[in-house]
Amino acid sequence: MLPCLNKKLFGVDCLGCGMQRSIALLLKGEFVAAFHMYPGIYPLLLLLVFLGFNFFIKFKNDWLVKMSLIIITVFTIVVSYLIKMKFIFN
Repeated sequence: MLPCLNKKLFGVDCLGCGMQRSIALLLKGEFVAAFHMYPGIYPLLLLLVFLGFNFFIKFKNDWLVKMSLIIITVFTIVVSYLIKMKFIFN
């Protein structure tokens, strides 16, 4: 696995820390462990699948679905990061 440059330089996790291990766990079929490793993995995958689908098939109000998925994904990543940082620094 690639090391996190932010963690190496500053000693603090970044917003993406755990994503590689989470993807590896998904590929092994360990879905709950993947969620515990990086909670943003499922909204991120849903967003990527939708973007891939929408690349070929356009439909009305697709921008609304895209923006909703982006907001949910970013919210999930930021909230899980803040929770993780709270537990680390307490």
